[in-house]
Amino acid sequence: MTGPTETTGHALADSFAALDGLLSAVERLDPEDLAGPSALVGWTRGHVLSHVAGLGTALLGQARAAARGEVVPVYASQAARDAGIEAGAGRTVAEHLAVLRALRDDLAAAWPEPGSPVWDAPTGYRAGPLSGCLLAWWREVRIHAVDALSGTAQEIGFETWDDALHAHLRQFLAVRLPRGVSVDDVAGDPRDVTVWLAGRVPPTPLPGDLPALGPWPSATPAR
Repeated sequence: MTGPTETTGHALADSFAALDGLLSAVERLDPEDLAGPSALVGWTRGHVLSHVAGLGTALLGQARAAARGEVVPVYASQAARDAGIEAGAGRTVAEHLAVLRALRDDLAAAWPEPGSPVWDAPTGYRAGPLSGCLLAWWREVRIHAVDALSGTAQEIGFETWDDALHAHLRQFLAVRLPRGVSVDDVAGDPRDVTVWLAGRVPPTPLPGDLPALGPWPSATPAR
């Protein structure tokens, strides 16, 4: 069984790999690509990239606060979060790259080493430890890399989600299913089921009638 240290180490490495892949793809985007629709309704690709940068910066703040022994809110408010996304959505390709590259460097300096007791420090994210912030970043950067590049020549596919991420997402997102329904009750390829649980359209449609999904669980306290 994979332990907390192994999970943390993998999430660290794979979140950096995901961000590097996103940066490499964004480098080859045209300005018109940024203004085009992403896979998320109502958001351009620029909105998704702005959200990735904003969330990463917010979780960077959690890491820095945890190192100081402090607990601070993830965002000042929902309105501030939304305003930040809108403000960054119109960045140029070069501006998006500069923000994301700086974020990568800052996260590399701020995340503790695997095994550090700081991973257990309390944070403002879901009333949980800093390790939960890393898992959130891992989920978000992998998922939104697909969302942001969908429909472009630099498209990133769901095949970039490895087995460890699929297992984590199935566990984290199972609460979206109706009471009495488990992930194993949903027919189809398990990897396609994970994509569906994440609210995305799987490469292969799932058979049968699917239950309605509840909200994304990040608003609830960590368990």
